[in-house]
Amino acid sequence: MVKSGLTVLQVIPELNAGGAERTTLEMTEAIVAAGGHALVASEGGRMDDELAQLGGELIRLPLKSKSPITLWQNRNALRRVISERRVDLVHARSRAPAWSALWAARASQIPFITTYHGAYGGRSKLKVFYNSVMARGDLVIANSEYIADHICVTHELPAERIVTIPRGVDLRIFSPENLDLDRVQSLRTDLINERKYLFLLPGRLTEWKGQRVFLEALNRLSDAEKSEITAILVGDAQGRTAYLEGLKSQISAFHLDELVKISGHYSDMPSLYAASDLVLAPSTRPEAFGRVAIEANAMGKPVIASDHGGQRETVRSGQTGWLTKPGDVDELADAMRRFLNQSETGLTNMSRSAMEHVRSKYTTQALQAATLHVYDRVLSQTPGSTT
Repeated sequence: MVKSGLTVLQVIPELNAGGAERTTLEMTEAIVAAGGHALVASEGGRMDDELAQLGGELIRLPLKSKSPITLWQNRNALRRVISERRVDLVHARSRAPAWSALWAARASQIPFITTYHGAYGGRSKLKVFYNSVMARGDLVIANSEYIADHICVTHELPAERIVTIPRGVDLRIFSPENLDLDRVQSLRTDLINERKYLFLLPGRLTEWKGQRVFLEALNRLSDAEKSEITAILVGDAQGRTAYLEGLKSQISAFHLDELVKISGHYSDMPSLYAASDLVLAPSTRPEAFGRVAIEANAMGKPVIASDHGGQRETVRSGQTGWLTKPGDVDELADAMRRFLNQSETGLTNMSRSAMEHVRSKYTTQALQAATLHVYDRVLSQTPGSTT
């Protein structure tokens, strides 16, 4: 068990939205609950207040920068933090700040671990070297077996240096029993336009999340099928104005204006999942893990997801949802038809299977306990460079 008084410094570029950011907060909660001190070095963001409420402390540094000069300045700043706050362990979650964190941890002779959150692109030797910082931890956490395999192949890291810890869902939040049902019904009424089904595609508005593929698949449905559906695209454009305008043009070109709505960031995702009938994650690039699928399943909602990456592990096709070939418009349209043709009994059974699946394998509590065990394991080893 992690010793009381342990000080952990997590390092991440910002605290806005995303799986790495959410996991940072989840581990902040776990460290504090174990009697430790949770420091987070970051530029901060919309999650700052939540971090403070969980008992974490934000140390604001320009950690989004990839400038070599800034990386070295951040190394020096992190080294001062490690010394002044008597940090026991550094946990890095993103590449640019991980270089600064690695140098600071090695200079301070304390353990350094990483969580490898994505299958980072790049085939050039320089890019592979840049990405390799995420495989330089004394122990490296992979958030799926897909990522663990990627690390082994790309960085030739021995299997004993890798620990696979799937992301989890906080069942205190993502639980149908804990929601305000009046709020959920009101939200559904506002969104569904008196149609029968509400389809939800959550994810930042970027090409690889599959919004275009989804719109093309909707367009393949018959008029009768379309008449039963309202579809919502939820997520930040994050400055991708051209992509957002392209989606709007595609909606108009397909005459889906009455069917599809585009929303920005939405904070109450449990209520939005609960208000929906079907959740989609049609990414065209592999998700390292794919939190959408397990969040939706935790709320008892079936998922249609692309059959690659981490989603291949989290979605049981035919039981908790359906897997379709990435980018295949016809397969995606057929999967939506399969949902529309399900009986009430079939949907009820799928809902039950989805919730049981998540609760048995993908909870925040399991992630927290496993990560604390990694901290214990690395602290029991003699500190020193493994690079």
